[in-house]
Amino acid sequence: MQFRLGELFCGPGGIAKGALSASIGNSKWGIVHAWANDFDENTCKTYTYNICPDFPESVICEDVHKLKINKLGEIDALAFGAPCNDFSLVGKQKGFDGEYGPLYSYGIKVLKKYKPMWFMFENVSGIKSANDGKAFEIIQEDMRQAGYKLYPNLYFFEQYGIPQARHRMIIIGIRNNLPFDFKIPSYNGYNIKTCKEAIENPPISKDAYNNEPTKQSQIVIERLKYIRPGENVWSADIPKQLQLNVRGTRISQIYKRLDPDKPSYTITGSGGGGTHVYHWEEPRALTNRERARLQTFPDDYFFVGNKESVRKQIGMAVPVEGARIIFEAVLKTFAGVPYDSVEPRWGE
Repeated sequence: MQFRLGELFCGPGGIAKGALSASIGNSKWGIVHAWANDFDENTCKTYTYNICPDFPESVICEDVHKLKINKLGEIDALAFGAPCNDFSLVGKQKGFDGEYGPLYSYGIKVLKKYKPMWFMFENVSGIKSANDGKAFEIIQEDMRQAGYKLYPNLYFFEQYGIPQARHRMIIIGIRNNLPFDFKIPSYNGYNIKTCKEAIENPPISKDAYNNEPTKQSQIVIERLKYIRPGENVWSADIPKQLQLNVRGTRISQIYKRLDPDKPSYTITGSGGGGTHVYHWEEPRALTNRERARLQTFPDDYFFVGNKESVRKQIGMAVPVEGARIIFEAVLKTFAGVPYDSVEPRWGE
């Protein structure tokens, strides 16, 4: 069976690429693109170029508030990861009180309208604690009321061989009237992959897409010379004239160099202020292609837009290989193919 996948808040296609590449041997089970929606124009162009170049009208680029849900089309599966800004542990964590927190409800509307066989919901780990934990409870109850059994888990993607410490809450939902129970795929058997290995093996071609060199000011170059691999601007021994004069919250990723012997820290879509992810040896930020490698996008995946737009798209995406692993577990669940599993994780 080929599950027709619809997506809300699709981003540049990390989930879609993982879905389309998911397979279980020589079987006919798989996932195909049906339609997708996002608000950002460059993001939609990136998705279309890489996922459905022959079906551009299937990507609806508009505000979800204005989306005509009744006209989207029948689907067998839904993926949605409403913008996570208001649930992130980095920031004010407004939850439902923020601009983005309530957007998950559009996914609930799609579930009620089309009743797909299963869905994937993705968000940051901080969603568990937003609004004193009540937000996540309400979201899950809404999913149950829509008619689904839920299988939530906090995935540590680095345990699955993704070269990045990215921790995300993902819920797989299966329609109540279907006789299937999803199990969390085991991470046993995967090797930890370092950021250095991901970026250098194989070497990135000089003419690779989105690989324009980054430009640093002289003061940033001088500052980075004092920051060792794994350190940030706060933990390094930096001369006073190169230190940052910041009051209040000190985000750990500011001018933080990668540790070449470990997976990368979390790639984000935020910009400015030393958050671009910095090379472990060279005094510079990573190129967008290097960042895309850490998100496990293949090198032939082309991102549309200027450098800042592309950097944001990559940071907001779901790692392709992480999505593929989870989708393959879904396919095995429906195909009746046994697979190794682990108990769900909730805490950090």
